[in-house]
Amino acid sequence: MSQAPNEFVQRAQAQFANAVREHSTMFLVEGIVLVVLGILAILAPNIASLAVEILIGWLMLIGGAVGLYMTFTTKGAPGYWWSLISAVIGIIAGVLLLIWPITGIVSLTIVLIAFFLIEGISSIMYAVEHRGELHGRWGWMLASGIVTLVLAFLIYAGLPSTAAWAIGLLVGIDMVFGGTALIGIALAARKAPPTITTGVAPTAAPKA
Repeated sequence: MSQAPNEFVQRAQAQFANAVREHSTMFLVEGIVLVVLGILAILAPNIASLAVEILIGWLMLIGGAVGLYMTFTTKGAPGYWWSLISAVIGIIAGVLLLIWPITGIVSLTIVLIAFFLIEGISSIMYAVEHRGELHGRWGWMLASGIVTLVLAFLIYAGLPSTAAWAIGLLVGIDMVFGGTALIGIALAARKAPPTITTGVAPTAAPKA
């Protein structure tokens, strides 16, 4: 009975590995596309920042419109007014982001700065509190937290000019790393042999 969970996990891992191997070409193409788009975003961060802001604006607008429609179709349901207010706010926010994209970029950059501050402080505190368990690795985490705080300060100090490139640059870097990871997974999956997913060992065919 105790081996059943382990067998289930091994079977699930084998099925996942085979699925990745069978679709390795798709992973490879997706990774290459992400890397190319990421490089373009790094080379033209102003355009990438504007594109991200417009995308968020449309998502909020469409999400608010769908939410408003669903709210009207379920009139009288619990939380009706809260749903209505949420949908209206989403529509207004989406319209404002699309009408004044530059202002939206600045607002998103401020949110990004706040995220970097929280992330940097959290990394530093975690590294200090767990330096005994992490041994030599805690220094890297501490350095990462410090770099994150420095980056947040530099972006804040350069506002509003840094808002034009900060989001696009970071999105581009994230896409490059994500695409590289997908390429590595695809290439590794192609080299790996197929994994047997059944827990029963193959038996020889009976003789005629």
